[in-house]
Amino acid sequence: MRILLAGCALWLLFGFCGAQEKASAPNIVTVPATIDHNRVVIDAEIPLADGSTRRVHAWVDNGNPDLYLSRHLATVLGLAVTCDQHSCAAPPPREILIGGMAVPLAGIKEAKIPLKPVDAAPVLAPGLNAEINIPSSVLRHYDVLIDFPGRKFSIGAPGTVHFRGPSGKVQINAENGLIQVPTQIENKKYNLALDVGANISFLSEEVGDKLAAAHPDWPHMTGAVGSANMWGMDEEPKWKLMRLDRVQYGPLYLTSVAFVALPKAAQDFMEKRAGMPTVGLLGSQALLNYRVGLDYAHSMVYFEVGRTFNFPDFDVIGLILRPEDNGRFTILGVADVSAKASVPQGPDGVQPGDHLVAVDDIPVRGSTMGQVWSMLGGMPGQQRKLTIERGGKEFAVVAAVQHFLGEAPEEQPVKKKK
Repeated sequence: MRILLAGCALWLLFGFCGAQEKASAPNIVTVPATIDHNRVVIDAEIPLADGSTRRVHAWVDNGNPDLYLSRHLATVLGLAVTCDQHSCAAPPPREILIGGMAVPLAGIKEAKIPLKPVDAAPVLAPGLNAEINIPSSVLRHYDVLIDFPGRKFSIGAPGTVHFRGPSGKVQINAENGLIQVPTQIENKKYNLALDVGANISFLSEEVGDKLAAAHPDWPHMTGAVGSANMWGMDEEPKWKLMRLDRVQYGPLYLTSVAFVALPKAAQDFMEKRAGMPTVGLLGSQALLNYRVGLDYAHSMVYFEVGRTFNFPDFDVIGLILRPEDNGRFTILGVADVSAKASVPQGPDGVQPGDHLVAVDDIPVRGSTMGQVWSMLGGMPGQQRKLTIERGGKEFAVVAAVQHFLGEAPEEQPVKKKK
């Protein structure tokens, strides 16, 4: 009897401890978020083989179903990286810990890794302070809330997040979690993806060209400045930007939304991945005033207004930049304003291939894209001293902040009459 009682006591003890441990594991967490170049980055942890964890910066990327790791992180985790001439891949980590909550990565077949040397790739991509992304294929199993005004990120088991604000039904790809939102532009119906991992919005060239022809007064320009300067790809100096007067996006009525023209090949790729027709995506630049709720279980999205403020993302110096693996920033080109170069060019100005060293004597090397564009922003007319490096020599160029994608000049007299 004494042995039986002792056994029962042990069973109760371990059962109670197990229940306590299970109860202490959170099923919903809220963590601080950094909004850098309109991208949402949070702190997380990844378990190591020795039982310890490594803290990482994770990019919330619901518009991409693929898991990405930096080459450096894959090496630290001891993952078996295999590469060919085009890409690298490795088995994914077992899980990622967000605010103490374990988010399994078991459903991911492989982690994609940039094809770069270990020492040249401490982060996932140049200009982005993150070593791993959290893709839609992982997020789709949870309730998700991105609080842009409050700079918070919440994730929880289905039914645990209390969503608020106007809501709308959306289409979600059951295999990868990509979201398409019913949209109306000029009384025509389309699908636009919801992608808070993208710092700017995209619209198909075909739709954009039709709108530009019908509304030549809508603000437009060539050259990816400000939040449109995504990664510094070679084609960004030729990107066409336009502000749409009005977009009905699910339950939202958005005005003055900036879009980049999306080439046909890119649109076809998006449609194939989404598994349904789409004409582009709405990025986070248009949603910075909202708390965006993703209710994957019920195919619903929520948009709660957190503040009302128009962010001057395009009141900037007109450079187009590429962040490099070594932390430097290469100048790809200069955007025009009123048919003239917005930054002095030529032997005494800037040229493609130059490097931006500092803004008002503040060094930019090792900064993120968001940090550099904060330095390059300001009130229109304000001047910035740019330290430029060319061929090993440094010199200064003074440039003024411009009001890109602003009202067309012919609209201004009408407003004065009012």
